[in-house]
Amino acid sequence: MPCPSSCPPGLLALMAPGLALMATFSLSSQAGDRRALPVEKPPGVKGRTLILLDVNTKSPVRIISENFLSLQLDPSIIHDGWLDFLSSRRLVTLARGLAPAFLRFAGKRTDFLQFHNVKNPAKSRGGPGPDYYLKNYEDARSLDKLYNFADCSGLHLIFALNALRRNPNNSWNSSNALSLLKYSASKKYNISWELGNEPNNYRTLIGRSVNGSQLGKDYVQLRSLLQLIRTYSRANLYGPNIGRPRKNVISLLEGFMKVAGSTVDAVTWQHYYIDGRVAKVTDFLKTRLLDTLSDQIRKIQKVVNTYTPGKKIWLEGVGATSSGGMNNLSDSYAAGFLWLNTLGLLASRGIDVVVRHSFLDHGHNHLVDHNFNPLPDYWLSLLYKRLIGPKVLAIHVAGLQRKPRPGRVIRDKLRIYAHCTSYHNHNYVRGSITLYIINLHRSRKKIKLAGTLRDKIVHQYLLQPYGKDGLHSKSVQLNGQPLAMVDDGTLPELKPRPLRAGRTLVIPPLTMSFYVVKNVNALACRYR
Repeated sequence: MPCPSSCPPGLLALMAPGLALMATFSLSSQAGDRRALPVEKPPGVKGRTLILLDVNTKSPVRIISENFLSLQLDPSIIHDGWLDFLSSRRLVTLARGLAPAFLRFAGKRTDFLQFHNVKNPAKSRGGPGPDYYLKNYEDARSLDKLYNFADCSGLHLIFALNALRRNPNNSWNSSNALSLLKYSASKKYNISWELGNEPNNYRTLIGRSVNGSQLGKDYVQLRSLLQLIRTYSRANLYGPNIGRPRKNVISLLEGFMKVAGSTVDAVTWQHYYIDGRVAKVTDFLKTRLLDTLSDQIRKIQKVVNTYTPGKKIWLEGVGATSSGGMNNLSDSYAAGFLWLNTLGLLASRGIDVVVRHSFLDHGHNHLVDHNFNPLPDYWLSLLYKRLIGPKVLAIHVAGLQRKPRPGRVIRDKLRIYAHCTSYHNHNYVRGSITLYIINLHRSRKKIKLAGTLRDKIVHQYLLQPYGKDGLHSKSVQLNGQPLAMVDDGTLPELKPRPLRAGRTLVIPPLTMSFYVVKNVNALACRYR
């Protein structure tokens, strides 16, 4: 099946993230080089705060997947009968901008979809119309459209199979899944697999639970099925995609890991920060909210490392708010603070992949709206992909404060991460470093680059809301220029603002920004 005409070969390499180094901004627990920076009071800092920043350029502290920032499509997008809209040239262009990445097809409706191997079920033997199959089936035509969209966009498809088809003894009934596997194998589709979505919620959904041990047996059964089909004998399998790791969910995960820990290629879970029904814009500025993810990472890592030390962990399904999000809030500029901090925190803690829910039109947590217009988090993700790769570096910071105030800790509201600049970005030579910074303060902050970063030319990519809506805005500007697609097949050029060597970085209030420090010749960044 041909791709839209906007799918030229070789373009993916220009948009892919290269190797990069990331680091959390923490004075008390920062890994890497801990040598104290010389803290002298520069002239002209009366009553101001100056942050001195250096990066350990010798070796990375983490290396994450090339597909670290990945995407999710929710089955709820199957509307008007089919997935024909995935052939849109504009949509393919937007998806390709975030490649390479995984494309996970899963959501609450995953466990209610059944595969039906006909191209046009509405015309099959006088059967029911599209709406019936919309509610109950993933048909061959929709699967073809889905795979072709992922393939043309440079994304690797991960398909979640229905786990709620159960036998009387509560074991998984794999008959329908086998039909789908055989069909996709006949088409030679390169797909990775999962089973179900948030199994801890099954009792709420259907009044019937599946414990961790049984779920583990189901995954072992699925692995056996894959090994029987030549096309998928070595396919990757991910799971169990649990929800927030509360006590009962941790118990489910432990039962699963005992049985199937060695069966899956990565252990997965989901996280949503806020209840979308009660969220306010001020919620997105709370450091306490940003830090809730850290405790979840610790809990998941503890269980995984107990049963399968070193097993990769993915956050597979993340969004600002639950319940589908909130219009003019979870799809606004303000939601970007959570999203960018999520990327930085996960990479610094060694989480291999994060899957954003959702790429397109699911509630108000999406990157692209129903008119195929990119939203603020899309542009933030595009900058991330263009500038940042998978290596993680440690940073060291020191602050000067004229009059320290109790309870006002700078590092909580000013968050800094550092990476090697993408090898695929040919505007920068290997050895350059990219910083990205979240300023949650309502005042500007100044950062002076020190040590290996001192007196280097810097390129600034400052992302701010565009228009009169402020933090509620659904449009953004880069270095003062509004971002918009040039046409359906062309993304805009992301032009930096060059800063002279040695210039202090001035971070505006309530903003997100990227800074490429050129020609650092960082040892950690010279080679893949």
